[in-house]
Order: sequence, then C-alpha cells, then structure tokens
Amino acid sequence: MDAHLIVKIIHMSSVTLALVVFVLRALTLFIGVQGQQPNPKGRVAFVALQHLSYTLVILTGIILLFMNHFEVQPWFYAKIILFLVLLSSQIKAYKKDDNILLAQRRAGIVIGAIAFIGLLALVMIKPVFG
Repeated sequence: MDAHLIVKIIHMSSVTLALVVFVLRALTLFIGVQGQQPNPKGRVAFVALQHLSYTLVILTGIILLFMNHFEVQPWFYAKIILFLVLLSSQIKAYKKDDNILLAQRRAGIVIGAIAFIGLLALVMIKPVFG
C-alpha cells in the first residue's frame, strides 16, 4: 500500500467516526436534558472522540493537500466552508451557557447536520464547475 492510500483511509475513517459521534452527541440534546443544557452523561467521552476525529480529519486533510501539491478542485473551497459551518454550529450548540435556549441548541445541530450532509454530498458528487 502506498502512503497516499493509507492517509486517505485514515481520513475517511475519521470522518466516519466524526459522523457517528455527531449523531450520538446530538441525541444528548433530546434525551435526558437538564434545563437548557444537554444530557451530561458521556459528555467527556463524546467531547474527546469528537476532538480526536476532527483533529484527524484536519491533519490527514493537510497531509493529503501536501501529497497532491495543493492542486484542488473548485468544490474543495465549498467543502472547507461547510466544515467551518459544521464546527461553528457545534460550538454554539454545546457551549456551556444557560442563556442559550434548548431550541437554539437543536437548531444549531440541524444546521450542523445540513452542513455535514452537504459536505458528504460534495465529496461523493465532486461537481464540475465552469
């Protein structure tokens, strides 16, 4: 196996882990909520797994960029923007602040889910612009 394929497999596996943790952590906003805060059970494990998966996605993505000599398709920039939307929506949804309503947290997760679906669709479709 060549290095490019190994890095790509790690990248895709970490995206899969990120998706699983996204869904499991989103459930904490619907099951066992306490006031305006998500369910605290499993919080540390979910946060750790989420940070691990996103860190691996970013690091392997940067490594793949280096391996491809920074030659990217135009849809790559949309992919980066959707990833930033995903991150920012999750930061807002899980921020420890009692002023953020549960409905706002859930709306943030919906926005994050739309961004995640859009991201995966972009990668699968690989649209050609121009």
